[in-house]
Amino acid sequence: MQFSFKNNWWKILGIILIYYVVIAGFLIDVPHLSILNETIRNLFFHVAIWFAMFILLIVSLVYSIKYLKSSTLKNDIIASEFATMGIVYGLLGITTGSVWAKFTWGDWWVNDPKLNATTIALLIYLAYFVLRASIEDSHQKGRISAVYNIFAFAAAVPLIFILPRLTDSLHPGNGGNPGFSAYDLDNNLRKVFYPAIVGWTLIGVWFVSLRIRIKNMRELIDEIHHN
Repeated sequence: MQFSFKNNWWKILGIILIYYVVIAGFLIDVPHLSILNETIRNLFFHVAIWFAMFILLIVSLVYSIKYLKSSTLKNDIIASEFATMGIVYGLLGITTGSVWAKFTWGDWWVNDPKLNATTIALLIYLAYFVLRASIEDSHQKGRISAVYNIFAFAAAVPLIFILPRLTDSLHPGNGGNPGFSAYDLDNNLRKVFYPAIVGWTLIGVWFVSLRIRIKNMRELIDEIHHN
């Protein structure tokens, strides 16, 4: 199969950006803040991955809505795969956040409203996959999953972005604590942070496209066997 740059430029861009984020993220000068110190470099991984996660979940939400309008199974497959990759990024965000917490707050996990609410949001999304696995009929699975996906996203937004702001929280940008952009997101950090969001998003979309192709191939093989 001949490689086409025209069709794969975004994959190449994603790889280049991630290489740039990893290399520049560990080499650039960063603000020397008390407590955070060098751990602020996790901004390029933990925070950027969370941004990419929400972009993927928004795409999943859009395709769930499209499925409810058209009942096209392709839209259901795309919605489920974007949700899958979004949750993978969510788990990566939890893991990198835990590493950050260990060095800034002194423990791998603390009883913080932001962390607890985020965990609840991820558990709600994990139930989405349990629900899909429990239904055999494709169209019934698509309809019920689409409705649940809309509910899961509607629950995740207040859990992650609104409720933690209404109470005391150690997390930046919540509970009265300033976010990074308010006091220390300097130009050096921005040069890596914004490309990181784009890079992680493109890599996530690439994995989704591969999973969709694999699923389509399996369905084609099953159809050939049945015939």
